[in-house]
Amino acid sequence: MGKAERMKEIREAIDAGNQALLKLKEAKEKLISAQNWGIFDMFAGGLLVSYVKRSRIQQASDCISEAKGSLMRFKRELGDFSQVESLGIDVGGFLAFSDYFFDGVIVDYLVQRKISEAEHQVDEAILKLESLLRELRCLETDDASDDQI
Repeated sequence: MGKAERMKEIREAIDAGNQALLKLKEAKEKLISAQNWGIFDMFAGGLLVSYVKRSRIQQASDCISEAKGSLMRFKRELGDFSQVESLGIDVGGFLAFSDYFFDGVIVDYLVQRKISEAEHQVDEAILKLESLLRELRCLETDDASDDQI
C-alpha cells in the first residue's frame, strides 16, 4: 500500500470515527434526558412523563443505530474496533409496555437501570473511539511529517 493510499484510508477512518463519535455523544445526551425524565416519572410520573421518557430512549436508540453504521465503516477502514456489536439500548418490549400500563416504582426503577446500563456502554464506546481517533491522528501527523523530510 502506497503512502497516499494509506493517508486516504486514515482520513476516511477518522471521518467515520468522528461521525460515530458525534452520534454517540448525541445518544448520551438523550440518555441523560431520559434518565432525568425517569427520575421525575418515579416520583410524580404519569402517562405524559412516561411518553417523554420513552421518546428520549427511542431518540437515543436511533442515534446509536446511526453510530453503529459509522462504526462499521470505521471498522472496515481499520479492522480494529471490535466493540461495535455491544452498543445498543434494549429496554425490552415488556418493559416498554409495562412502563406505560403498569406505571409504578418497580417498573420505573427497572427502566432507569436499563438506561444507566446503556449510558455506561455509550461512555465506554466514546472513550475507546476517542483513543483510537487520537492514535489515527498521530499516524496521520507522522505520515504527513515524513512527506516533508
